[in-house]
Amino acid sequence: MPEALAESVWRPRRGLLKRERTRVLLVQAAIRVFGARGYADATIQEIAAVAGMTTGTVYNHFKTKEEVARGVAMLLAETLCRRITDSQQGVAEGAQRMAIGIQRYIWLAEQSPQWALMLMEVSAAAPDLLAEIAGYVLADLRLGVKQKAFRVPSEAAAMDMINGSVQQAMRTVARGSAPAKHGREVATCLLRGLGMEWAAAKQVASRALPAFPPMQAAEGPAAKKARRAA
Repeated sequence: MPEALAESVWRPRRGLLKRERTRVLLVQAAIRVFGARGYADATIQEIAAVAGMTTGTVYNHFKTKEEVARGVAMLLAETLCRRITDSQQGVAEGAQRMAIGIQRYIWLAEQSPQWALMLMEVSAAAPDLLAEIAGYVLADLRLGVKQKAFRVPSEAAAMDMINGSVQQAMRTVARGSAPAKHGREVATCLLRGLGMEWAAAKQVASRALPAFPPMQAAEGPAAKKARRAA
């Protein structure tokens, strides 16, 4: 997993009760097992062993492997969405925010193919992951429409186009079948599909991706307060 995301996934969770800490540790163990073995071949026993706990402890928190997958999905979705949002600070243009989000998911497939494929495999068993991500995408879509950069027949159609195209692009990249600059070209096509003129879509998609800020800088007082409330 790329360092910019790994730090957030593995960092200790402060202020959690014992049961909550145990649940987080089990989810982190499941991420390791799913990443190494794939969701389909992973077992509850392996997750327990990696976490250094008993199988009974796993079942005290998750009734089935599908429930574990939902826990994994939510942690990964929260991490990806939060870190992408961190990198978008100061970006007021909906079209650019959309291009950044699109390219960051494809970037994940470039940087860590195994993790990207695992993410998509888990999403099939845990629709919560896609629902979490969709909220961020929809906000950028609506911003682009409000700013008159996008023109779409319906939000639902636009969301299906974005989600389907990005997932397929991630698979293509993760499997080593994509040409160079695939993320940029996919972003250009999607911006065009959202109603932008060709030159404008290409110009926005060609801008350099903003860096992920350090975790310490990204997690200001508001983020800390939100985490405590969660």
